[in-house]
Amino acid sequence: MSVAHAGASVLLALVLWALVKRLTATKARAIDIAGPETDHWLKGNYHRIFQDGLEYNLQLTEKYGGAVRIHALLGEEQLYVSDPRALHHIVVKEQDVYEETDMFIMGNKLIFGEGLISTLGEQHRKQRKMLNPVFSLANMRDLLPTIQPIADQLCDLLVSKITAGEQEIDIVPWTSRGALEYICQAALGYTFDALNPEKTSEYAEALRRFSPTALRLILIRPFVPFFVRNFSLQWRNRIMDWVPIKPLKEFRRIVEVMHRTCKGIYADKKSAIEGTLVDGSLKLNEPQGATGFRSRGRDIISILLRANRSSNVRDMLTESELLGQMNTIIFAGFETTAIATSRLLYLLASRPDAQARLRREVRAAKMAHVGDSARWQDVNLSYDVLMGLPYLDALVRETLRVYPPTSLLSRTTRKSTVLPLEFPVRSASGQEVTSIPLPENTTVIISILAANHNKEIWGEDASDWRPERWLTSTGERVRLSDGENPPDGYVVVERSEEEDKVPGNRNGIKYPGVYASMMTFLGGGRACIGFKFAEMEMKQVLTTLLSTLHFSLPAEKEIYWKMNGLQVPVVRPPAGDGQTPQVPLKIRLVRDDDY
Repeated sequence: MSVAHAGASVLLALVLWALVKRLTATKARAIDIAGPETDHWLKGNYHRIFQDGLEYNLQLTEKYGGAVRIHALLGEEQLYVSDPRALHHIVVKEQDVYEETDMFIMGNKLIFGEGLISTLGEQHRKQRKMLNPVFSLANMRDLLPTIQPIADQLCDLLVSKITAGEQEIDIVPWTSRGALEYICQAALGYTFDALNPEKTSEYAEALRRFSPTALRLILIRPFVPFFVRNFSLQWRNRIMDWVPIKPLKEFRRIVEVMHRTCKGIYADKKSAIEGTLVDGSLKLNEPQGATGFRSRGRDIISILLRANRSSNVRDMLTESELLGQMNTIIFAGFETTAIATSRLLYLLASRPDAQARLRREVRAAKMAHVGDSARWQDVNLSYDVLMGLPYLDALVRETLRVYPPTSLLSRTTRKSTVLPLEFPVRSASGQEVTSIPLPENTTVIISILAANHNKEIWGEDASDWRPERWLTSTGERVRLSDGENPPDGYVVVERSEEEDKVPGNRNGIKYPGVYASMMTFLGGGRACIGFKFAEMEMKQVLTTLLSTLHFSLPAEKEIYWKMNGLQVPVVRPPAGDGQTPQVPLKIRLVRDDDY
């Protein structure tokens, strides 16, 4: 027997042992809430929830309400939650009780290092305290002009591909490349020339391959804690060498490339911060790939390194933690933003009226700031003007609400607790209940999708894409947060007026989301720290592209969006294979009748 086959046999035996332990441990726990019967002895309902599961997820809450018992691997009972009061307890009030699962924390630590999504408790709070000022509005304002050339480059690239009036172009590779360049320049102050079709980058390719490869390993992830707890790093590496699973080996190569690249960039940034500062600007002696004077040390990691150096010893992050932030920020700011931007362009292509209205708004804003010799299309809007465009804001908000890039997240109870509900559900025996006792180590699935589609909160048209819900009758934006001074473009709607004028707030009941009362970027101490940057990027790309280009749907191709945890756009047969991510759109230059 070969070493590989022997190793595979040992691994199989270990996995079977882990399965038996998991099965016997979980059978003792029971959640007394109504839910669907298991669909499969091994996969339970998981495959229907996580694989092309849009309709199934929405049907769960339609039938059972905001708390549903589901079956995970080997029949383990888990709680699927979208109730607003329950989510407030999970992500805000009792966030120390409902923590990320061991699978999530340990898996992320192996992949990204000790970053925000890999830590818990006091370590996470310390990292968050250090990073919050880095993502301030002031820093976002400084970053905007630095990264504007990326949107211009993306627009020029698409224009160059239009050879005869109108051209069908798959926008997924280009929104993906653009998002990668945005986050790398903004976060690292580096360019990997992602928008140059003639150049390739090992790091860029690794990032593009990350999610597709990880999805192929979804059934292996639950066993990560078992191997981390029971095997040393040396033995885990040996097992990886032995096991004949190609996606696992490919994933290890991807992680190695990511870590090696970030480690090299970290060393360069550290040297620049420590010894080459001149009048607050970086000298042009950084290695190839750095953005030099255009960045001027305003990238996120440079700001973080300077803040860390000026902190007291107790609050300082270790080198391992700083490296972890680099990998985490790049990954978190790359694919989800690319997906959201592709979805926005697809929706605008399918709704010519919305596209024309947005283009009129962008033209008016740019013409108000155009100089004597400039074309209005070439005007770069300031941060406050860009973020204050009412219809653009409504489009982005509604798209992120109805089609969140990430639909599901998990938590586990670190002790026995009782989860209160805003809206009653039925127990397994049919009785109405308003709270749910949960044993220790119960997995809770946060359904971002179901929360964002909750008719009790968003109205009967909750699943409809209707940007106008975020506007007043005069086309101005509704202010959502209490106790803040509204920026330009917002109209304050007092609580004495009709409640449905404030989206996501019905009779004072709302979700604890950090962004527009929706759950897309979560809420509480583990809310997405970079949501302001993602919003800014999407708005900058849209205003730049729509000033020059018109988008429409191809007549012979049906684009379908799968919900596999992340949103995956495909073209259905016979025009496509139903598997390859793509959004083919017909693109041409803007004409006078496109406004």
